[in-house]
Amino acid sequence: MTSTTPISGGEAVVRSLIVNGIDTVFGLPGIQLDHFFNALHDHGNEVRVVNARHEQGTAYMAFGWAQSTGRIGAYAVVPGPGILNTTAALSTAYGCSAPVLAFTGQIPSDAIGRGLGMLHEIPDQLGILERLTKHAARIDHPSEAPRAVAEAFRQLRSGRPRPVALEVPMDVLAMKAPVGDPILGAPDPAPTLDPDQIEAAAKLLGQAAQPMIFVGGGAYGATPEIRELAAMLQAPVVSYQNGRGIVDERTPYALNHSSGNEYWGDCDAALAIGCRMQIERTFWGLDDSVKVIHVDLDPTEINRVARPAIGIVADAGDAARALLDALPAHNRRRESRADELAALRARHHDKAVSAVGPQMAFLGALRRALPDDGFFVDEFTQVAYVARIGFPVYAPRTMVTPGYQGTLGYGYATSLGVQAANPDKAVLSVSGDGGFMFTASEIASAVHHKLPVVAVVFADGAYGNVLRMQKELHDGRVIGSRFTNPDFVKLAEAYGADGRRAETPEALEIAVREAFAARRPTVIEVPVGEMPEPWPVIRPAPSKPKRTE
Repeated sequence: MTSTTPISGGEAVVRSLIVNGIDTVFGLPGIQLDHFFNALHDHGNEVRVVNARHEQGTAYMAFGWAQSTGRIGAYAVVPGPGILNTTAALSTAYGCSAPVLAFTGQIPSDAIGRGLGMLHEIPDQLGILERLTKHAARIDHPSEAPRAVAEAFRQLRSGRPRPVALEVPMDVLAMKAPVGDPILGAPDPAPTLDPDQIEAAAKLLGQAAQPMIFVGGGAYGATPEIRELAAMLQAPVVSYQNGRGIVDERTPYALNHSSGNEYWGDCDAALAIGCRMQIERTFWGLDDSVKVIHVDLDPTEINRVARPAIGIVADAGDAARALLDALPAHNRRRESRADELAALRARHHDKAVSAVGPQMAFLGALRRALPDDGFFVDEFTQVAYVARIGFPVYAPRTMVTPGYQGTLGYGYATSLGVQAANPDKAVLSVSGDGGFMFTASEIASAVHHKLPVVAVVFADGAYGNVLRMQKELHDGRVIGSRFTNPDFVKLAEAYGADGRRAETPEALEIAVREAFAARRPTVIEVPVGEMPEPWPVIRPAPSKPKRTE
């Protein structure tokens, strides 16, 4: 049905966003988005606008919202330099398969592609967005908004979730026209399971002597089924960055990456669900002794790293439930491996403490201070690197990472999006001084929006990993890796946040606990020196083909 009362293009877009479940938009207004923000203002009781101090902050916040909830995170920025400032966050969302909607304006429609030098004009903005997203489109008339927005949400909700983008010329946002009712962007049906593949996979897993399960971000929706499969097979569950906490890492059946590598040496069947399994098959070794069953919603992922024994294109939950039904007919009698796995975990914990003791001590303090259901947002820094194997995660989605994109500087702004999406939960951001300064201005946003994130900044005055490589791999050619820091306590206080300093793990634990109790934005500076290299612990030597002692 078409409304007889003309409405603006901005109003048409906002109505469609609301129908599709968007209740929060992270954004920065500007002239090309005036009529979009006017519509957001008029729908103030239905959509919250969370602004930031830089466009990259809005996009990282939307990413944090999406990763911590599984719901669509939306952000809006002006075109040209505005949308370009968000591309690191877009690439991170793409790499992590996060459902993020990027909305941007455009120059006037009659000037697009003419090179007139209009404000914020860049060559082929839509083409740039098409290369960073799963789907990108332009709305050329208000009447197109319902269908175009619905298609964007269909893309977000169908198949492998990845970011999408919409752009609207500024004159179209201002134009008034009759517009049809908003349309719900319903997801496409999930792929139909092949019962023969499920039966073959159940038989392979059931007959295996030492099966393993590997999970990534695509497996969050199958958490109960994966836990049941692990118990049925007495199989440990391994994840690297995304996918952590699908199995509570206090239990024996969750192995971190270093202990998982050792167990892999005798593995004869591996079930990979919603993950690329790239690190394991690339760095742990792969031979004919292990048969891989790869379950993924993205058909292009099945054979990307290596061809599996069985490739199943399916929703993770559908496939896991089908395997649970089929497995009992084939599963061998299995004794509990809980004690064996607990001993393996303990041995590798001790190895980590021996190799990277300072990082492990700080991580232990942070884990004790963070409530069980709190969120840990990492960064590319020495302590957070070790968190991949040294920080136990208790529930799915409570550890947020940039995945393989490795986006230095993403962490603090992302943590604000996590907090906005989870207002009653504790959120801990762990950064180095280098990465933190990328979005440190968002302390102002945390204060303005009363987002009580606790940010721990390990300060060594250097891009530590780069500095180590320059010294050890490049004959001491130290260049561009050291810098001068502000006083982070005073910086936080200047923005109106709480500032603290802690120099030991014990002091850090107390400071974090007190900050969470205060429920105020807080920055805790931790002065540190150079730390032991983490990579031999995080990326151990291959265990397959099985080494002879």
